[in-house]
Amino acid sequence: MVAGSMKHLVQVEPAKEAAGGAPSAGPTYRCAAGGNGASPPAVPGLDCCWDIFRLSVEKYPDNKMLGRREIVDGKAGSYTWLTYKQVYDTVLKVGAAIRSCGVGKSGRCGIYGANSPEWVISMQSCNAHGIYCVPLYDTLGAGAVEFVLCHAEVQIAFVEEKKIGEMLKTFPNATKYLKTIVSFGKVDPGHKEKVEQNGLSIYSWEEFLQLGGEEKFELPPKEKDDICTIMYTSGTTGDPKGVLISNKSIVTIVSAVDEFLNNSNEQVDHSYFAPVFSIPMHCLFLLQNLILFYQLHGDDVYISYLPLAHIFDRVIEEVFIRHGASIGFWRGDVKLLVEDIGELKPTVFCAVPRVLDRIYGGLQDKIAAGGFLKKTLFNVAYKYKQGNMLKGSKHEEAAAVFDKLVFTKVKRGLGGRVRLILSGAAPLSRHVEEYLRVVTCSHVLQGYGLTETCAGSFVSLPNNMSMLGAVGPPVPYVEVRLESVPEMGYDALSSETPCGEICIRGDTLFSGYYKREDLTNEVLVDGWFHTGDIGEWQSDGSMKIIDRKKNIFKLSQGEYVAVENLENIFGQTPGVDSIWVYGNSFESSLVAVVNPNKQALERWAESNGVTGDFATICEDPKAKEFALGELTKMGKEKKLKGFELIRAVHLDPAPFDMERDLITPTYKKKRPQLLKHYQSIIDGMYKSMK
Repeated sequence: MVAGSMKHLVQVEPAKEAAGGAPSAGPTYRCAAGGNGASPPAVPGLDCCWDIFRLSVEKYPDNKMLGRREIVDGKAGSYTWLTYKQVYDTVLKVGAAIRSCGVGKSGRCGIYGANSPEWVISMQSCNAHGIYCVPLYDTLGAGAVEFVLCHAEVQIAFVEEKKIGEMLKTFPNATKYLKTIVSFGKVDPGHKEKVEQNGLSIYSWEEFLQLGGEEKFELPPKEKDDICTIMYTSGTTGDPKGVLISNKSIVTIVSAVDEFLNNSNEQVDHSYFAPVFSIPMHCLFLLQNLILFYQLHGDDVYISYLPLAHIFDRVIEEVFIRHGASIGFWRGDVKLLVEDIGELKPTVFCAVPRVLDRIYGGLQDKIAAGGFLKKTLFNVAYKYKQGNMLKGSKHEEAAAVFDKLVFTKVKRGLGGRVRLILSGAAPLSRHVEEYLRVVTCSHVLQGYGLTETCAGSFVSLPNNMSMLGAVGPPVPYVEVRLESVPEMGYDALSSETPCGEICIRGDTLFSGYYKREDLTNEVLVDGWFHTGDIGEWQSDGSMKIIDRKKNIFKLSQGEYVAVENLENIFGQTPGVDSIWVYGNSFESSLVAVVNPNKQALERWAESNGVTGDFATICEDPKAKEFALGELTKMGKEKKLKGFELIRAVHLDPAPFDMERDLITPTYKKKRPQLLKHYQSIIDGMYKSMK
């Protein structure tokens, strides 16, 4: 592959050889369809997050903004909505109440709870007055919540009613700074008594709305470089890190999306845009393609269920607000999510891979249970549509008849109106992505970004099957290069397949880790943010995530093992829902803990005379032998070296979960905690091999 000739990319700086202890680095690229600038063009009046909301209120005052299902006699009814103007009026009341509590510009406001209209209203109230919004993960335990409250010096906290008890567990340490608690609902008398005993005030939502009275607080000026949020990353080790995100970062990423969405329309004149943006002609066709399918309108609807405390959902909701679109909230119960989706009928669905894996697994089970005729029809339809899409057909043209006869039922399962499914936060398995692209009658795209890069730095492109398993080219206003990692054998200057650590530069970057300049200096070098992820440029200009820089260790025979890459490979094994691979420098081989797919393992057990419930089957030596054989088969198929193959396996019927502190809220593995939890099992597997 010729480094400077990749489709969809424009080279802005040449490669650099290793010098002065710094590794070599590949060329710096930007998205070819993103104009010529490293920053978005200035928009009058759009300088901060508050402006995103304020301008939409002016433009779309009567559009539906925030909705929740009305509960009548314990039953969920239809969605009821607040318009942009209604939300704005409530935001002003909440903002005045916050100011009356003595919290002003650059003060710290925590928000703790599941997504809700009150969550967004509290956040916008912070934006209005230049107050740092400090989200607290809904899935964090009291220890981490206490750490964030104290570390960020939070003065006032908005808390979901059922989370107030958890908040009280942070007393008395958190009360050094915390002086006011506001419930999203009511206040239990017992909670009120304890709060007041500690010298704090607590209000119900309705009480707090009246607290500001008629007093008018002038909104302070807000600059682009002002911090708008301290977003704590869950972290796989140690305490959470407070990522400082500025107004500029969020405005830039929203503008990057607008570069695709709003700079043209379906009647785009290629000859007009080519001289203005100096975009290659194939990129103009790409731009038109993106506009046709990405463009948001006021009647678009988003289902808000991914945590707003994560940058992924926060940015998506900012984009929807920018376009005067609607955001409907789930009821907070994963078992009821499908029902909420059916009622809301969203047009855009965002998910983490674990959610999409469950959808994939559920569809597979339904097909398997559907009888010979239905199964055969589905398989014929799938192969036909898949074949046409791989040949270049757009998904909506690849098999129109089969879409109506077969795949429309899948689409109805997501409400019937979804046209775009976006996966983020972790890598999506290639086979799951391909499957969903075929059967959902929607564009299924994969994005990549971190809290430190303000979410999406890359996104794959619609109707482009060559990008399966990749995360697409960079978004506009983001510059990217790869740095070589010699100790892992990754060469950013390779003429065949450039690969190395992904480094990102641009206005979307964070401003540093709060109170941790040492950690900031480790990852921000000469303006480049070092992600720690290993990427590989593809010939079409998309990026493929292949490894993690830090997840590397040496076996006793001196061979290096890149464990994340192996988990990605073994994770493709049929019947494996999740896998953790372990090894160390005192052992010569690898072992693994596998979460097997329940239905797949039970089907195998039935066919092989193994009886008992799921947990019993997992303990059966025959089941472990079968699983190990399947993993070995996958490893050999992918041409892994002998030392990279798994030599012993433990089957755990319980998925890796947050309750046992084995994964983060974004489903990343906590390796030290996994080792601590499974230490005796790991020791047993190694002992059995000796």
